[in-house]
Amino acid sequence: MVYQARTVSSSSSSPRAAHKASTSHRAPKRGQNAPKGPKKRTNRKKGLWWKILLGVLGGLLAIGIGLFTYLYVTTDIPQPEKVAIAEKTTVYYNDGTTEIGSFSEQNREIIDCSVLPDYVGNAIVASEDRSFYRNGGIDIMGMARALYNNLTTGSRQGGSTITQQYAERYYLGDTTSYSGKIREAILAMKIANSQDKQQVLCNYMNTIYLGRGAYGIQAAAKAYFGKEAKDLTVDEAAMIAGIIPAPSMWDPAVNEAQAKSRFTRVIGIMREDGYITGQQASEAKFPETKPVSVSNDLAGPNGYLLTTVENELVASKAFTKDELETGGYKIVSTLDPNMQKIMQTVGDDRPEGMPESIQVGGIALDQKTGSVKAIYGGSDYLKHQLNNATQANFQPGSTMKPFGLLGAAMDDVNFNTMFNGNSPERFETTPGTWAEVPNALNMSWGTINLKQATANSVNTVFMNVNQHLTPKKFAQIAHDAGISGDIQEDTLYNILGINSLTVWDLAQGHSTIANDGTKNTLHIVDRVLKGDKEMYKPDLGTKQVFDANDCQLVQNAMLGTTQYGTAAGTAARLGRQVAGKSGTANDETAASFVGYTPSLMNVWAIWNPGENGESQIVPEFAGYGVSSTGYPSHLFTEFMAQALAGQPAETFATPVDNGKIGGPNGDWGLGGQRYVPSTNNGTQQQQQNEQQQTAPENTKTPEQPQPGNDNTNGNGGGETGGNPSDNNGGSNSGDSGNSGNQNGNTSGNNGGNNGSNNGSNNGSNNGSNNGSNNSGSNSGDSGNSGNQNGNTGGNNGSQNNTGNGEQTQR
Repeated sequence: MVYQARTVSSSSSSPRAAHKASTSHRAPKRGQNAPKGPKKRTNRKKGLWWKILLGVLGGLLAIGIGLFTYLYVTTDIPQPEKVAIAEKTTVYYNDGTTEIGSFSEQNREIIDCSVLPDYVGNAIVASEDRSFYRNGGIDIMGMARALYNNLTTGSRQGGSTITQQYAERYYLGDTTSYSGKIREAILAMKIANSQDKQQVLCNYMNTIYLGRGAYGIQAAAKAYFGKEAKDLTVDEAAMIAGIIPAPSMWDPAVNEAQAKSRFTRVIGIMREDGYITGQQASEAKFPETKPVSVSNDLAGPNGYLLTTVENELVASKAFTKDELETGGYKIVSTLDPNMQKIMQTVGDDRPEGMPESIQVGGIALDQKTGSVKAIYGGSDYLKHQLNNATQANFQPGSTMKPFGLLGAAMDDVNFNTMFNGNSPERFETTPGTWAEVPNALNMSWGTINLKQATANSVNTVFMNVNQHLTPKKFAQIAHDAGISGDIQEDTLYNILGINSLTVWDLAQGHSTIANDGTKNTLHIVDRVLKGDKEMYKPDLGTKQVFDANDCQLVQNAMLGTTQYGTAAGTAARLGRQVAGKSGTANDETAASFVGYTPSLMNVWAIWNPGENGESQIVPEFAGYGVSSTGYPSHLFTEFMAQALAGQPAETFATPVDNGKIGGPNGDWGLGGQRYVPSTNNGTQQQQQNEQQQTAPENTKTPEQPQPGNDNTNGNGGGETGGNPSDNNGGSNSGDSGNSGNQNGNTSGNNGGNNGSNNGSNNGSNNGSNNGSNNSGSNSGDSGNSGNQNGNTGGNNGSQNNTGNGEQTQR
């Protein structure tokens, strides 16, 4: 039997159907008999939004197509000789008009690529664009990846094919912007549609920058291998191709490991893609390259200036070395042309008798801004390519002591706290290891305060200071000030400057103290321009890292160095206040001086490397005494006298010493013993305590085994200083040698100083200090075991130094 299904509609007259309809949740349909109500107006606006959107999108698409068509039609395909127009990047002094020089000579040579072996071009394809023979000139997926990475990481990636890279050479300097990338892509597409692959590859090989100033494969073949490009081997072609992304940084002479890694990669791809055989790949060997030929633009001192500028910009990651060498930028440095000329003249002026092996480095800067005004890196970059201001290392010695002095101020130690300044004194230099530490020339200073200890660079006082600070805290203070070099944290000797630094690094640290605790990153670049567009300004990282008053206390103590201390008379000769600190390296292998007025800092150092770079003693020369400490202060005086000529004398701020005598716990130095200041108003030498301490006898406790520099002078403080006779001044320091006499005399219009040293074995030091009114100063340092007397005279005052202390040879 067949059953037929019945369908009941809601309009059925069946009672059951009517019941279902009445209980439905749906609204009843209006039928012919439905009750009439007011008509609803149809909303004609409903649904129009998507029509408007489509219209807008269609309009934008039409505009985009029109713009693309216009750009495509109006874009000319450049000839190879017009690609990457020879624009040198030029560096200027801070006036923006006086040229220092350019980064790179442009060596360009166009050749007929038909003479090249196929593997030359294929090596480049393997390195840069494996899809080159298949793509349409642009890599959409690569560009998308690069865009995503640029937006999310802030990096600058190109995702470029060989054709795009060729187009980029034409628009060099403008393709980092998205509009530039659009122009680059359009040109790449037009090139791909109008030129065959071999022509595109040839043009690329003729224009790409390959390092060493070489544009194109022909120039590169000569620069790296001294041969024509047609004579390149597979290995040589692979090496050149491998470094294309960063030829200056991956040059085998710069980064051999990276160059070899890239070479191996290229050989592997060439084997995979069938450009060379398996046997050729297995026999491949990294080729030997020629030594780098340095550009003549770097001859003389300019090479030091240009490379320092370039290195700073590359380190900032704002530019690559290749971009700087090829980008046609205008770089305005912070260097002052007049100060740079003075700096170079002073550094080059080597006195008679100064050994040729001695190296000199210097820097001048405005500590308020961190702007470097001048550097002395050497006399000729082509002969000595290690920059003595920024790269060469030396032991700074006692020029590190002010960071310990700052630590004392930070710990609320009053600088009038008294310390035992005798020599030698016994210290636990590292945990469990004891050694007797002498002062320079083993001089005993009796009971002195921190100001006197700073001026006269007394080792034993600062070793005591470091006991309280701890070596770790001392290192942290130096690093906070801006010093980036390594500083040992496990030895008290670190306060005596046993770790090598550069002149630049030392200046960076001291500039923070000189700038009242505000650290600015030292920099030599003021700005970079491309046409009228500013491309770069340095990030100074300005930060207040120390209390201003604490730093001013250190500055005030350092004034004594140039008035009556190890660089006595420097302030008088310059006719202005000068904060300073001298330093001598361990075993007298280097000497340095840091000095500054409130607005200009100048640092000099000398050292004596051997033929293999080993440290050698700096001998006496031209009257500059034992360890030649006086020579860096002489360079400082010569530079500052000319650099500040005609400028008004500035004065340092007067700090308030709210620290406690003996420190917060009364255990610093000699505790609560107070310093009694002299009632004299004229003398700059501070009077020692009436109660003098007798130096220890010349007996030493047997020392325990110790590592490193223990039981040495540890970079001796209390350096000798001074200059041969000077007609302009009112001060002098005389230094003796072994068992002899040396006198240095200096006279000015109204006063004079005389220091004499009489040296004999197992002698003693005598000195007394009485002075009045406004007259000169003296520092006299003895050599090996002798007597010392220092006299200073001026208009209405005189000084005599007295003190008892047995000396032993350092």
